[in-house]
Amino acid sequence: KRKEMSEIINKELSNSIIHDALDIGTTNDLENKSSNYLIKHLKNIKVYKSISDQKIDDNFFSDFLKKSITEKFTYNEIQKMKSDLVISNAVIEHVGSFDKQKQMIKNVLLLTKKYFIITTPNKYHPLEFHTKLPILHWFPKKIYMTLLKLLRIKFFSKEENLNLLSKNDLIKLFASIEINNFIIHNIFLFGFKSNFIVIGKVIS
Repeated sequence: KRKEMSEIINKELSNSIIHDALDIGTTNDLENKSSNYLIKHLKNIKVYKSISDQKIDDNFFSDFLKKSITEKFTYNEIQKMKSDLVISNAVIEHVGSFDKQKQMIKNVLLLTKKYFIITTPNKYHPLEFHTKLPILHWFPKKIYMTLLKLLRIKFFSKEENLNLLSKNDLIKLFASIEINNFIIHNIFLFGFKSNFIVIGKVIS
């Protein structure tokens, strides 16, 4: 599915001039081929940057800032990291509450000059991809979190570590900060929508 997502993104951006791209939530896992897949498969980019709460040793990135995307950014940090494209792959569901997710989007908008891309798994796919458990995540959030605790999946039982989004949730997030210049692509797995790709443009 990553390849399919990459192809959609490159097709959407094919007629745009993009000098630099900023990856949000980069992982320092250099062993797994899927790590940082989307940023590494963008076409015609000259400069790659990264913002992550991990220390990134990958020299693929020419500029790096160790910071959470939900924190407040200084003027100098914004000017240093600001890029034509900001991309975040499966990060927004891990930053916490609705307000934290909203803050992440606000910061993404501060950091982009032209385009932003945010991907996330669909809350209503029958399989929850982090826990590998079916259906349970369709219960109300408090019940689902309690079930995960009972199953001793403590990390993902906390909203600060996993807060899944539906398509309507995404639309509400963007509406809450009055952003409407975006499209949402659907990715399918086993006949169900498995992931969403939000592709937006900054109106200057």
